Amino acid sequence: MKVVAFNGSPRINGNTEQSIKIVFAELEKAGIETELVQLGGKKVFGCLACGKCAENKNNRCVRQDDEMNTFIQKMQEADGIIIGSPTYFSNVSSEVKALIDRAGYVSKANGGEILRGKVGAAVVSVRRAGSTFTYSAINFFFGIAEMVIPGSSYWNMTLSLAPGDVQKDAEGIQTFQTLGKNMAKLLKQINE
Repeated sequence: MKVVAFNGSPRINGNTEQSIKIVFAELEKAGIETELVQLGGKKVFGCLACGKCAENKNNRCVRQDDEMNTFIQKMQEADGIIIGSPTYFSNVSSEVKALIDRAGYVSKANGGEILRGKVGAAVVSVRRAGSTFTYSAINFFFGIAEMVIPGSSYWNMTLSLAPGDVQKDAEGIQTFQTLGKNMAKLLKQINE
């Protein structure tokens, strides 16, 4: 089994990436392969609502001027998907929004098979407030894509500002560890 995670923060090894790696540690202990994809800071574009993915039905977006089709393919090949985002003005980063819109549209245009039944988890970092909207935006995507969402001991977020502050957030670390354990258990139940 494999989980692919998309780091929606442009900060390499910032709090979002470090949070994902806490989840990864638990998945890896359970024997699940992990892959981290740097999404934040990439040149990705929003959906044009052109409908070509529904016409072509080839599990791809018609746009060829960014890496989105590579990301969609990684989602299709994975058993589980983590989307991590910092909180920007009470929502996901623009790169995460582009991923959600385009991967979601392509999946729906192809009968939902790209994402249906996969395990999806949100990982959110925030300085103070707005994180629940970010968490919700990612989980709304997982829900409409007919994915299965594991719970944790709290919402999957850390209160952190400067890179590395997540390491000082004991409750956030515990939440991400519990998420990783629950995600591993769910993946095994679904795939066995």
